[in-house]
Amino acid sequence: MTEDLRLGVLDIGSNTVHMAVVDARHGARPSPVGSARRVVRLMRYLDGDGGLVDEGVALILDAVDAGLTFAREHGVDEVLAMATSALREATNGPEVLAAVEARVGAAVQVLSGPDEARLTFLAARRWQGWAAGRLLLLDIGGGSLEIASGIDEEPDVALSLPLGAGRTTRAFLPDDPPSPDDLKRLREHVRTTLAPAVEALAAVPRPDHVVATSKTFRSLARLAGMQVDVVGRDERWRMGRAQLADWVPRLARLAPEARAELPGITAERAPQILGGAVVAAETMRALDVDGVEICPWALREGALLRRLDRIDDRR
Repeated sequence: MTEDLRLGVLDIGSNTVHMAVVDARHGARPSPVGSARRVVRLMRYLDGDGGLVDEGVALILDAVDAGLTFAREHGVDEVLAMATSALREATNGPEVLAAVEARVGAAVQVLSGPDEARLTFLAARRWQGWAAGRLLLLDIGGGSLEIASGIDEEPDVALSLPLGAGRTTRAFLPDDPPSPDDLKRLREHVRTTLAPAVEALAAVPRPDHVVATSKTFRSLARLAGMQVDVVGRDERWRMGRAQLADWVPRLARLAPEARAELPGITAERAPQILGGAVVAAETMRALDVDGVEICPWALREGALLRRLDRIDDRR
């Protein structure tokens, strides 16, 4: 028999630094113990050369310290630490990473964009099960959009595009509410950036099931989608492309404070939800997706599952 293992998964993302603590065993569903998160929104703390300014670095390190404290208080046996686009792309990323690793006491895995897509796809595949057939996965983070498609646990296509909600907001929507011209430029940019993904996905069979992960998609589904009845206590949501497209111009007319009063939109998410909505709507249009089902498992769960797959009876 394999032992129970209490794992802490530290995810240093563009929007948040999140520590999830779970009890896990090879072959069993991970059991959540608790989680701690800090909002950092690192895209706001980049200088003209693409480096994180001191305030942004301090936010990361404080958030990491808080996450590690939470993990110690819950008696974790091991911490899996990973970083995504914010540290991967920052010009001073290696220096920040070294400071994080000194706190964690172990190496931090800096995931490539395609690796993010693969791990998130693994999580979605395990959650949805084999009966879902060929999956198409969409995930909008703060810095990037991940797309993956496949019939197995390893996708045939795994892509990462610089179309995160925070990144697009910072680059194309300087005013809030935005001008019609800024919104048009963002749409055109998303369509152009999506072109390689459209071509890559045209070379593989159409999906049987389309799933979306990430806080951006979950927030939008609570706003523009509908709840689906399922077995168990987990909430499940579905969102149609037409419903989302109808909400984009309405979101564009609202100030962030007004967006935060809408269902599913938190105050921390309100400033960049419009950018995320444009990316989501344009991605669904470009890939001819009529609707998505929200999957509650994503990158952190994928990293955890990959770790559990390496556990055997000799541990």
